[in-house]
Amino acid sequence: MSFEAIQKVAEAERAVQQRKAGAADEAKRIVAEAERAGRQLVADARTRAESQVKERLAQAEDRVRQQAEQEIAANAAVCQALKESARSRLDRAADLIVERVGSG
Repeated sequence: MSFEAIQKVAEAERAVQQRKAGAADEAKRIVAEAERAGRQLVADARTRAESQVKERLAQAEDRVRQQAEQEIAANAAVCQALKESARSRLDRAADLIVERVGSG
């Protein structure tokens, strides 16, 4: 084999090695970019999920507060009716006591 042929083979081998190294570097870059993009997608999904949870929790708290307010209002009305009923019976009870004490 001539010296020129050996040089051409050596140059071709160097070119192949450079292409291999370039391809390996490109593959590493692509993998790193894909991993970064994947981490970003996970972070974005987590942020969206947290936002949705906060919104749904606020809605649930609002519904519970409204229900509690309605129950409190209903209980207040029942209490008021009981007080009025007790007051009317108190007057009658006082009259009965006065009658019994007076007749006794």
